[in-house]
Amino acid sequence: MDGSTSGRGGALAGGALPALADHRRGILWMLVTILLFVSMDTTAKYLTQSYPVPQVVWARYVFHVLLVCLLLNRRVPHLLRSRRLGLQILRSLLLVVTTGCFVGALSLMPLADASAVLLVAPLIVTGLSVPLLGEPVGIRRWCAVGVGFLGALIIVRPGGDLFGWAALLPLLAALLYAIYQIATRLLSRSDGPGTTVLCTGLVGAVVASGIVPWCWIAPDMEGLALMTLLGTLGGISQFGLIKAFQAAPAAIVSPFGYSNMIWATLLGLLIFGDFPHWSTLVGAGVLIASGLYVWYRERVREGLSA
Repeated sequence: MDGSTSGRGGALAGGALPALADHRRGILWMLVTILLFVSMDTTAKYLTQSYPVPQVVWARYVFHVLLVCLLLNRRVPHLLRSRRLGLQILRSLLLVVTTGCFVGALSLMPLADASAVLLVAPLIVTGLSVPLLGEPVGIRRWCAVGVGFLGALIIVRPGGDLFGWAALLPLLAALLYAIYQIATRLLSRSDGPGTTVLCTGLVGAVVASGIVPWCWIAPDMEGLALMTLLGTLGGISQFGLIKAFQAAPAAIVSPFGYSNMIWATLLGLLIFGDFPHWSTLVGAGVLIASGLYVWYRERVREGLSA
C-alpha cells in the first residue's frame, strides 16, 4: 500500500511540474497580451487627437486583416469556413461597435478612466450567463456583481465632471463586450480560433470601410505608421490571448487581465500626462475585488461539480 501510494505521488509530482510550467507560461502570455491591448488603446487615443474615430477604427481592423493574411497565407481560404457563420458575423459586429464606443470614449476621457469602466465587463458576463448560457449564478456572485456596479458608479461619479454621455460610451462598450465574450464561448464549441480571429478582422474591416469615406483625413507618414502599429498590435494581442488560454485554463490566467489598470495608469501618465482621479482608483479597486470574488466562486463551484 505504501509503495503504491509513493508511486502515485511520484507520478503526480512529475505531472505537476509540466502543468506548473504551462500555467506560468499562460500567465506570462496574459500579462504581455494585456500590455499589448493597453498599448493599442494608447495608440488609438493618440490618433483620435488628429483623426476621426471611424478612421481609427478602420485602421484597427484593416491592418489587423492584412497582418493575419500575411502570416496565415495559404490557410486563409480554409479558415473562412465557419460552422456558425451567422454567429460569427454577429460576434464580429458586436466587437466593431464595442471598438467604436471605446475609441470614442478614449477621445473624450483619460485612458485610465475609460479602462477602469471597462472592468465591469466580466461582471456583466456573469449576469448574462443565466439567460444566455443557462449557467447557474448563486446569491454570493449576484452580490459581487452588484458591488461591482457600485464600483462603476464610483468611477463615473454621477453629478461629477466625468458623468455624461461620454461616460456612457465605456459602459456601453462593456455591455457589448460582455455579450461578445459570451458569443465567443459559444463559437469555441464549433469554430477554431484562427477562423474566429480572421472573421473578426474581415467583418470589422468591411463595416469600417463603408463608414470611413465620409470622414476620411489623409494621414501623414506619422499617422500612417501609427495606424499600421494599431492594427498590428490588435492582431498580435489576439494571438497572445489565444496562446494564454492554450497554455493554461481560463481560471488561472483570467485574473491577470486586471493588470490593465497598471498599464493604463502608467501609459496615460507618460504619454498624455493624465493621472486618474481618486474615485477612478477606488472604483477600479472595487471592480477588481468584485471580479476576483466572482472568479473565486467560479473556482469553488467547479470544484464542487468535479
